Amino acid sequence: MLLELGGVRLLTDPLLRGRVAHLRRHGPPPEPPGAVDAVLISHLHYDHLDLPSLRMVDGGRARLLVPRGAGAFLRREGFDGVEELAAGELARVGDIEVLAAPAEHDDRRRPLGPRADAIGFVLTGAKRVYFAGDTALFPGMSDIAPLELALLPVAGWAPKMGPGHMDPDSAARAAALLRPRMAVPIHWGTFHPRWTRRGAWFSEPPRAFAAELAERAPEVEVRLLKPGESLEL
Repeated sequence: MLLELGGVRLLTDPLLRGRVAHLRRHGPPPEPPGAVDAVLISHLHYDHLDLPSLRMVDGGRARLLVPRGAGAFLRREGFDGVEELAAGELARVGDIEVLAAPAEHDDRRRPLGPRADAIGFVLTGAKRVYFAGDTALFPGMSDIAPLELALLPVAGWAPKMGPGHMDPDSAARAAALLRPRMAVPIHWGTFHPRWTRRGAWFSEPPRAFAAELAERAPEVEVRLLKPGESLEL
């Protein structure tokens, strides 16, 4: 996601290539976004922390806000503007306050990479936005409320997801706790294993999320964005 808040441009977990490891992108890869004020990295998995993609952003010189424990690894890879955050810690990017939020997700970069607790990000300026990264429902999620916008993962890159993820039902429960004015389902319809056929598991999660949230919290507006689309709050 490319977020523009009060003149500040923030890029989340960029994966700008047509493939990573065994995953293939459905559709053409996006163009690099141009200059950004910071890149927000939620966790160390290859589909969220992709080193070649980071090198495409500002020539690899972008400011990186990353989970605590990831900094030494990224500096060894040649990235200088790295700042670590643990859940509850703050940074500022221009006029935007960036709070690292808790997340429940696997902390490893397999097979032999570093470990760092996954985080989400709460961005506060004129509006308040939550980017969840990858997470399961966790205690205290309601403490993040209220929000203008919640960006919530509703699926994954395969038909079955392991622990540390949300499906449409659990994402709707999360949205009911977070109480945003608007929710956008993310983390769907983009990558899949090269040997797996796309089907309902690939395209239907956002609509299932919208239907479930209409029952649980009808006051929350849901906007369905296909990869590459945008909205203005």
